[in-house]
Amino acid sequence: MQFTPSIVLKPFVKSYSVITIDRDLSGEVFYPSGYIDFVVNISGGSAATIINGYQKNTPEVELLGHLTLPTRLNVKKGTSVLIARFFPYACPLFFCNPIADFTNYATDLFDVFSNEICDLYDKIMHRFSIADKVQELDDFLVKKLRGNEDKYRKTLLTADICRSIFEGGEKFDGFDLSQKYGFSERYIQKLFLENVGISPAALFSITRFNKALNLVLTASDLSLTSVAYDCGYYDQAHFIKEFKKFTGIKPSEARLALIKNGEEFQQAVNIGF
Repeated sequence: MQFTPSIVLKPFVKSYSVITIDRDLSGEVFYPSGYIDFVVNISGGSAATIINGYQKNTPEVELLGHLTLPTRLNVKKGTSVLIARFFPYACPLFFCNPIADFTNYATDLFDVFSNEICDLYDKIMHRFSIADKVQELDDFLVKKLRGNEDKYRKTLLTADICRSIFEGGEKFDGFDLSQKYGFSERYIQKLFLENVGISPAALFSITRFNKALNLVLTASDLSLTSVAYDCGYYDQAHFIKEFKKFTGIKPSEARLALIKNGEEFQQAVNIGF
């Protein structure tokens, strides 16, 4: 179930999603998405993320940063979560912490913003309908956005550079990016670490990985070698190495898992929490 953010948030929040798991999941692969997720457990169910072998139980409210490491998901049947999915450049407008602090980590937001997150969670849980719960979260983010207008200019610049990376083809060139925007590569690198949490090259790698992932899961007639070349990898070995870096498994194993588990697998690995 998906909801659209309010107009003022649309440049920064991709969507709101409510996901209910209808079977126990154990060790399911969770793929890097290129987005940052604000997750509210609205069911009292049990879930945990396992990032690089370290398990973290999902609290009532967490921020799941950019993932660049193999990640797994354990969830009990009946668990429901509300997810606000942020564009990669947007988080500095809503959170004062350095965004790199959240990379490859599921952060309990009660530890970071105890009073206001506690108040938000209470308001969400006292709302009866899903739509009203989403509205509470939307109102909270609008208020946070209006309190951080001083960061707006840098966020717009970062957003524009992100779009260039998304649309930039099959190769990453930091020098070309520097020439296009008139800033040094070092400045752009610093801008990304402050506002995105990962480097421009890492964001490109995740974007390319997601393009390849979509082909692996949906284009069964394409060989993995064809997928590799279509997405700009040097060869199939390079593709497999990158895929395993993000997921811990080979692309052939992901395709077999989809065949075995069908739509439930695809939902878990593409959305996750």
